Amino acid sequence: MNRGGGGAVRSADKEAVMGVLSQVQLEKYADALLWGLTTARPGFRKYDVVLLRCDLEGRELGEAVNRKLVRAGYNVVFRFGATPGLERDFYAYSDKKQRAFIAAGDREFYGSVNGNIYIHAPASLTHLKDIDPSRQSEVAVARKTLRDIMTGNEEKGRFGWTLCTFPTAELARQARLSVREYAGQIIKACFLDEKDPAAKWNEIYRSSREIKKWLASLKIDSVRTESASMDLTVKVGGMRRFLGISGHNIPSFEIFTSPDWRGTEGRYYANLPSFRGGNYVEGVRLEFRRGRAVKISAEKGGEYVRKIMAADRGASQLGEYSLTDRRFSRIDRFMADTLFDENHGGRHGNCHIAIGDSYSDTYAGDVSKLTPLRKKALGYNSSAVHWDMVNTEDKRVTATLSGG
Repeated sequence: MNRGGGGAVRSADKEAVMGVLSQVQLEKYADALLWGLTTARPGFRKYDVVLLRCDLEGRELGEAVNRKLVRAGYNVVFRFGATPGLERDFYAYSDKKQRAFIAAGDREFYGSVNGNIYIHAPASLTHLKDIDPSRQSEVAVARKTLRDIMTGNEEKGRFGWTLCTFPTAELARQARLSVREYAGQIIKACFLDEKDPAAKWNEIYRSSREIKKWLASLKIDSVRTESASMDLTVKVGGMRRFLGISGHNIPSFEIFTSPDWRGTEGRYYANLPSFRGGNYVEGVRLEFRRGRAVKISAEKGGEYVRKIMAADRGASQLGEYSLTDRRFSRIDRFMADTLFDENHGGRHGNCHIAIGDSYSDTYAGDVSKLTPLRKKALGYNSSAVHWDMVNTEDKRVTATLSGG
């Protein structure tokens, strides 16, 4: 039984999940992930090292992806994720030294990895709801060094990554959908109902390049986003470019940048709930002044939000601003999963921000020469946290160009 309150997955639910994607759909999903990985980092070579991480519930897809990677000649390191029970025990019973522990060889291993695929398939979304969020923050801060190693290699063109979600009974339950309805959203969003999903992703990829090229030509100084619940101005910053639909996420329809966090002003509201770190959060409201969130509240989970945003100085500053076009995305339901919710199409598309860490590949120059000092000067945010918060309201988005 799940002791964290996420609810045990009944045997009937497990049976419902097994086979919810056909073998043909699993193979297509695996093909889409390989397209994502090799698009995110062109130039993969035979015998490159690919870390394949998979939650237990997503084993069917993990096996299909592993098989394709091995047949393509990669050296695959396959790792299952911790179960909800293992994860809860660690956070509940560890002390500070244990939470700061990095295993011998981990830095060398992550420095040698060329690719990373993660299959998100949670058995619980709320198993850490009674755990002090500061414990999770301590682990995130300690392990940021590993993430920084991979980010540095990505900036040099040595590393690429992608991720996806596999339907589980828990995801479906929290989204108030049947498992088959939930799987149907994944099939639709990832083009698994197409003859060749990878070819469809290439088509979307080419279309998005035209939008990003047009945005670059505008020379935007700042973007103001207004809806019934928010009025937020974000300064884009110098030497920025807009990214998106680059292979990093399957699915991905967002166009985003990492702005100059110092120029964030106004009110933001996330009308979609989110599950993060085994906790449920709803109705987050943030008020920014001079780049920092000075007022933080939520209709549910407010204490958790405040503690996560106090994890380090950068956790209360902006790391990402993003828009998703409804003409691209076929996602039209709340999915209780950030990957899908940040790509929600629906009636109005969506806007989302992420508090915390920035994406250095939004730099418009030579990313391999982007030093920590240069990042700071340009207003790139640094944090152990990166948390996407989504708004799907009807909105007006106004760009003020550098010429006024």
